[in-house]
Amino acid sequence: MNATDTTLASSVGREPPSPEEESMFRVCSSAFVVVTLLAGSAFGAQTSTPRQESAASKAPVINLNTATAAELEQLPGIGAKVAARIVDYRTKKGPFKKIEELMNVQGIGEKSFLKLRAQLTVSGTSASSSQQ
Repeated sequence: MNATDTTLASSVGREPPSPEEESMFRVCSSAFVVVTLLAGSAFGAQTSTPRQESAASKAPVINLNTATAAELEQLPGIGAKVAARIVDYRTKKGPFKKIEELMNVQGIGEKSFLKLRAQLTVSGTSASSSQQ
């Protein structure tokens, strides 16, 4: 025990901490720091979500009835083969009446459609107003 420990112990009126207590204090302090950092990074991840949504809302709206295969390929998750299927479907069945008809094309399921629907239209209006 050094002079500082003795002074602090006598001013508080108790024995200085044992090595086990000091070790426990360090472990608890470290755990507190880790939890605080994790909570901060989780909060940061939540605040970045609206930025991603605003970026998606600025993406161009593609008209399923007029888009070329190359334009359709600009949509996330749409490759050359699926873009060609969309154009073939439109050629054989006629123009899309609703954007939901896109799920009739092989390779476009509900999950894919839900990711794309904000960027799709079948007329001159946006996807959200064409659904109303």
